[in-house]
Amino acid sequence: MIDASVDAEIQRINVGTTGNMSIRAEDGMLITPSGIAPRQLVPDTIVSMDLDGQWSGSVKPSSEWALHAAIYKARPEVRAVVHAHADHCVALSCARIDLPAFHYMIAGFGGDDVRCSRYATFGSPELAEVTVEALEGRTACLLANHGMIAVGSTLTEAYGRALKLETLARQYMLCRSFAEPVLLNEHELVDVKQRYKTYGRQDAPAA
Repeated sequence: MIDASVDAEIQRINVGTTGNMSIRAEDGMLITPSGIAPRQLVPDTIVSMDLDGQWSGSVKPSSEWALHAAIYKARPEVRAVVHAHADHCVALSCARIDLPAFHYMIAGFGGDDVRCSRYATFGSPELAEVTVEALEGRTACLLANHGMIAVGSTLTEAYGRALKLETLARQYMLCRSFAEPVLLNEHELVDVKQRYKTYGRQDAPAA
């Protein structure tokens, strides 16, 4: 988590103490702390806590711990969560625009779009609720007037999805700067989703 947090700042999907990451651990989670910049993180600053908010020690967990906990409770298959304030994702979220199927890689997040959640105050139980709602059937979503969330079976997978989502958000906005994107139709998306079943798998037969 420390290396990923530092890299997220290098990649500019988070700045300073914005954003947070966690991994599932037994009946709880390990989560980045509140108010400590990535380059100041050490193993002892990663907070171990349960999914109901109980933790011990002198280091406070991220103010968004409830958001992470709600995802783990709702999605047993999720083992890692990445929350970021990436520029282009934030821009779309402030306009409350879903990211549509302008590119086939949108289907890699589990559906025909990447939803933008309803608005809720940061750190609130309501934010946790609307995030779980927007993530239904998906592995990423935008958070209205806030940022984005990506989940995965590993931290590497969740972080990779966060980087991919920011790239797609930037490409979508670039296209919209000079033309209205042509979206993939239903039949094209069916073909893409079929191909995604074996995409990236070394054990899959060659095309």
